[in-house]
This record gives sequence, structure tokens and C-alpha cells, in this order.
Amino acid sequence: MTSLATCLNQFNSLRMTAFPNAYFEKDNDAKNGSKGDFIFRESADGTEFISIMFEMKNEMDTTATKHKNEDFFKELDKDRREKGCEYAVLVSLLEIDDEYYNNGIVDVSYKYPKMYVIRPQFFIPIITLLRNAALNSLKYQQELQVVRNQQVDIQNFEENMMAFKEGFTRNYRLASEKFQKAIEEIDKTIDHLQKTKDALLSSENNLRLANNKAEDLTIKKLTKNAPTVKAMFDSLHDE
Repeated sequence: MTSLATCLNQFNSLRMTAFPNAYFEKDNDAKNGSKGDFIFRESADGTEFISIMFEMKNEMDTTATKHKNEDFFKELDKDRREKGCEYAVLVSLLEIDDEYYNNGIVDVSYKYPKMYVIRPQFFIPIITLLRNAALNSLKYQQELQVVRNQQVDIQNFEENMMAFKEGFTRNYRLASEKFQKAIEEIDKTIDHLQKTKDALLSSENNLRLANNKAEDLTIKKLTKNAPTVKAMFDSLHDE
């Protein structure tokens, strides 16, 4: 049985009990020129916490120039990054006599980040191991998301505050300019009214003087330098 068939049988026998909410499908997206065999993803409360790109290799898949596990690392890492997966796992029957790969789960992250090589019998254990580790960190991821949301809220608050301050400063400046202009117009009006008041007071004083002169007017004063007129008034007075 091939490594692919073995892994599918293992996973399907446990899918509904151990991984009821997991996504495990064949990678059919080759738009970038290559694709892995299968992608495993699982989410909780809308947050994806584990994703694995699987590549399956059998001895029959090898050629004269490409028959070692290491020959597939670079392409597998490329597929992992292009498909947005966190981990990459090569499930391999290559180099079947190599004890290095026969001892269990082989961590090759010293060559490519978060990459492992396993035999088919370790397919479920590697998923369980990585999944449990991710579940333990899920709480911290969710708390981190809360903090990020809070930081966004704070940033939005600061941006709103700055927009308010800028708007308030602009409105205050415009209002201050209009207020100053109004004060200047009031001062001009007060100055004009003061001049009008002074003119009216001056006119009143002249009218008072004229009235006093009118009241003080007598025939004697009018004929002071006019003896002929005085004689006429005296003659009328005697009659």
C-alpha cells in the first residue's frame, strides 16, 4: 500500500471522532506551477490555529537523479508558503533503509522552517502532536487578538481625538478672526457714535446760547447804536 493510501485510510477512520471540524483535502491548486498532496486545516471560533501541507512520496516515485527525501524539501517549503500553511510534512517511503528516517518523527527545520519527515505510520501522531501544541497556544492567540483589537480601538480613538482637535483648532481660529473683526467694527461704531454725540452736545450748547441771547434781547440793546430808531421807539412808547 502506498503512503498516500495508508494516510487516507488512517485519517478517514478517525475523521468523525478525532477531527470532526478539520479540513483535510487534496491540494488541487497548481496555479503557481506546483502543489502539495494534501492540506490539513482546523479552526476554532473563526480562528485558524493549525495548518499543515503534506507531500506523499513512495519509492516508485523516484528517478535515477531524484530519490532522496532531501530532494523534495525545497519544493515542499515553497508549496507550504504559497498555500499559507504553518507546517510542512513529507510522508515518505524513500530511503527505506535509512535509520535516520525510520526512528520516528524527523525534524528538518534546520534546513527549512517547521518541516518534518515521517513514515506513513506516524501520520496521525504528527497531526495530533502539532494540533495539541497549537490548541495549547490558541488561547494565547485569541488573547493576542483581543489585545490587537484593543490597540486598534486605541489607535482609532487617538485618530478621532486628533481629528477633533484639528477641527476645533480650525473652527476656533476662524471664530476668533471673525470675533476680532466684529470687535473692530464695534469700536468703529462706538467712535462714530461718540463723534455724533459730541456733535449733538455742541449743537445743544449753541442752541442754549442762542436762546439765552434771544431771551436777553431788548429794544434798548437793539437801538444802542441807532439813535434815530431809538427816537422812533421812544415816540411810539409815549403815544
